Amino acid sequence: MLVTATTAIVGIIGNPIVQVKSPGVMNRYFADTAQNTVLVPMEIAPAAIPAFVDTIRDWTNLRGIIVTVPYKQVLAPYMDRLTPRAGRFATVNVFRRDPDGTLEGEMLDGVGFIAAAAVHGVSPEGKSAAVIGAGGVACAIANSLCEHHVARLFIQDLDTAKQDRLIATLRAAFPAIEITAGISGTEGLDILVNGTPVGMNGDPRLPLAEAVLAGLSARCFVADVVTAPTMTPFLTLAAARGCVIQTGLEMTETQLLPLARFLGVAAG
Repeated sequence: MLVTATTAIVGIIGNPIVQVKSPGVMNRYFADTAQNTVLVPMEIAPAAIPAFVDTIRDWTNLRGIIVTVPYKQVLAPYMDRLTPRAGRFATVNVFRRDPDGTLEGEMLDGVGFIAAAAVHGVSPEGKSAAVIGAGGVACAIANSLCEHHVARLFIQDLDTAKQDRLIATLRAAFPAIEITAGISGTEGLDILVNGTPVGMNGDPRLPLAEAVLAGLSARCFVADVVTAPTMTPFLTLAAARGCVIQTGLEMTETQLLPLARFLGVAAG
């Protein structure tokens, strides 16, 4: 695609940024729909975040920013407005710059997760699910599972304070759902999601202890948010058990249109 002085810019910020797949997915979409828009990866150091946000406010040909690790919760306090979904957990995976320089944040990871699961014929309603992690993407997925009426939800994070805050927020919003701290076993689970970076970029670890994963059965739908590699050690183990699996790239792809619509760069 040809980038010119009139090209509208969308960024994706992270640290590291090498693992993200969104530039390839979205730039193909822009090219296929003949839009004069480009998505640019931005690896920004943590200390530079305040100056980065100040620059964004005055960047007049910038439509907005997609947010990946580790900045989904870091950037939320800088927003002028948050959607109700983003505000529930003070976390964003995208924000747009309005013409007056104000910033509005949204969280669409959970939307992408549910849409990708639906492609596999999986619905959370009435199911027993577990989410590993309590960071930005894990919060969004846990929230969407509750919005789609899981019966039981287990949540585990190494940071137990963060884990407990997420559980308290979900219990307040969804009092009819049984929400439990910790994942002591995988027997009986219908859905298991890794919402952490464990397994990214050659990391050989599993997000749960092997003893906990010993009970994983083929009836369980297993998903990972990691996009590089596509097949993490966690997904490789699940596939060997006969589980239906969902890659992080699938969640990225099903978010494409919601992200584009929120940023105002969707075709049509």
